[in-house]
Formats: sequence, structure tokens, C-alpha cells
Amino acid sequence: MRIFLIGFMGAGKTHWGKQVANRMGLPFHDLDELIVAQEGKSIADIFTDNGEEYFRLAEKQMLEELVEREDSMIISCGGGTPCFFNNIDFMKRYGIVVWLNTHVEVILQRLLKERMHRPLLKDIKDEDLRNHIIRKLNERRMYYEQADVIIDKEDSISMNDFIQTVLHA
Repeated sequence: MRIFLIGFMGAGKTHWGKQVANRMGLPFHDLDELIVAQEGKSIADIFTDNGEEYFRLAEKQMLEELVEREDSMIISCGGGTPCFFNNIDFMKRYGIVVWLNTHVEVILQRLLKERMHRPLLKDIKDEDLRNHIIRKLNERRMYYEQADVIIDKEDSISMNDFIQTVLHA
């Protein structure tokens, strides 16, 4: 079983991915971390040095390599992963896609706390961050909504309910 976790940055994909993988005895992969390791530089540096298209191609290739290599795993995808190169269709073909539809205010509070670890947000002022999140979510919604499972209350769901919801997709 392959489970692809999608959603905006700060939605909880890595947090849930690690916990669910541990509980289900499956390998866990963070797509962004794998790309950083492969490229030997941060995502922000990849964007700056090589451009977004280069990053999105690397992301697609890594996603395909993981699927080819492993039949069962949990993958935490980058926030934009489902929005490029028909990745959403690819993920749906090879596993269960779960959208962590975390509320904007929850994402905002998390990103304000984690700002130093989120270089792609470095040029956005605190007072502009909410509007940035809303704008990006609106751009990506049509892709996120194609998920097999939508978790709307990520910040209040139990581990067992989370797993049962995914398994009954």
C-alpha cells in the first residue's frame, strides 16, 4: 500500500506521515528531504540556482523512482507536488492520495513559528502571510480536491481515526 500525503506547507504531512508509517510498519519518505539529499542543497537554493521547473522535474523523477522501488510506503509530498506534470494522476494510479485540508489559521500559526525553517517564506512579511497562504491554497485547491481521502480536522483527529479513514478509501 502506498499512501501519498498532500497539502499546503505546515499542513502536518511529515508529522502524520512519520506517525502513520510507524504505526503501520511502513517506510516513510519525505519527498522534499530526498530531493535536498540528492541535490546537496536546500530547496530554496535549488529554486534560486536552477529554477522552479528544474525542481519540479526533480520532484517528479523522485516520485516515480519511489513508486518503482517500493510497493508499500508513506510519502509526504511537497505542497506543490500534485500541481505539476500530472503528478496527482500518477499518485492516484499507484496509491491512496490523502489531502490534509488543514485550516488556514492553523497553517498560519505553524508557519509563523517555523518561519526560520521555511526559506521559501523569507521574503513574506508576517502580516502578508495569511493572504499568501489563501492565494496559494486557492491556486492548488483543484489538485488537492482530487485526493481519494480528505482529512478536514487534521489538528483534532486521533491516530486510529486517521488510519481507519485512509484504509477505507
